[in-house]
Amino acid sequence: MSWTGGKKRSRGSRLRRLVLIAVALVVVVVLVVVGLWYLLAGRLPDEVPTPPGVEEPPTAQPEHCPDVQVVAIPGTWESSPTDDPYAPQANPASLMLNVTQPLQQQFEPSRADVFTVPYVAQFSNPVAIPPDGQQSYNNSRGEGTQVARDFLVDRMAECGLTKYVLAGFSQGAVIAGDLASSIGRGDGPVAAEDVLGVALIADGRRDPAHGIPVGPEPAGVGAELSLAGLDVPGITMTGARENGFGELDDRTYQICAPSDGICDAPAGAFSPGNWLSAAARIGEYVGNPVHAQYASFVVDDAGTTSTQWVAGWAASLIEQAPAPPHS
Repeated sequence: MSWTGGKKRSRGSRLRRLVLIAVALVVVVVLVVVGLWYLLAGRLPDEVPTPPGVEEPPTAQPEHCPDVQVVAIPGTWESSPTDDPYAPQANPASLMLNVTQPLQQQFEPSRADVFTVPYVAQFSNPVAIPPDGQQSYNNSRGEGTQVARDFLVDRMAECGLTKYVLAGFSQGAVIAGDLASSIGRGDGPVAAEDVLGVALIADGRRDPAHGIPVGPEPAGVGAELSLAGLDVPGITMTGARENGFGELDDRTYQICAPSDGICDAPAGAFSPGNWLSAAARIGEYVGNPVHAQYASFVVDDAGTTSTQWVAGWAASLIEQAPAPPHS
């Protein structure tokens, strides 16, 4: 073997080693970036059961306690953590204002306290370059759930005879529906028997097998059922709610406009057997403004819009609710 040939082979070996080291470094960097991406984007917090703390209902409750507590949860980009829960101004066009304002005008706070959950209400684009500066869906949904849960826990502890009405739109409907599900299975922040009803508009976890449809009943399902299993930084599609709404199934109402991809997405979109049927529906969603038009979406033959229906339904529940004694 010549000295020149050995030198060439030695150089070739060093070059291969350098290439392997470079590849390994790239892999490590990519893994670190992806890991940080997931951490910064946020994971959905684990649900912590918070069963009601009042074992025996009191015979009376404090004077400041309302007969009925309405909890409204706005959708994406319709709230803010610093918003006034009794006079929301973060988004003057917030859909839930079409429900909460009529109720506040109709009832005294002692009869029905109307609380709008203030939370970040954002949904960042996980692949935006540069980053769009918004909170991820996971972080936003987790914050909204925690704020609503904490409020209900505190109200339940203070006001053992108050009844509850929950309502939400879009991301807010997912949060309200998740709370209703936990209440209905007995580990929520209030007792199931104290909830008069739940109304969900454009619920991303809509399951036709649970709840009561109001207006047209689309053939599809919520986007989180359609894309169940999808888990990218900041966006976790959690699938169907286990056991639906439990004891609240017969008191939970679902409003979903056909072709709204948030609540009327193709079932099992990730299943190879459903790819063709799912692809055929894509055209329904592109440029479709229906998700932003629930204030004018008609749900019955009388021309009642979705928000008019929810406001009227809630008012009826409030009117029929008991008036507990105060101490």
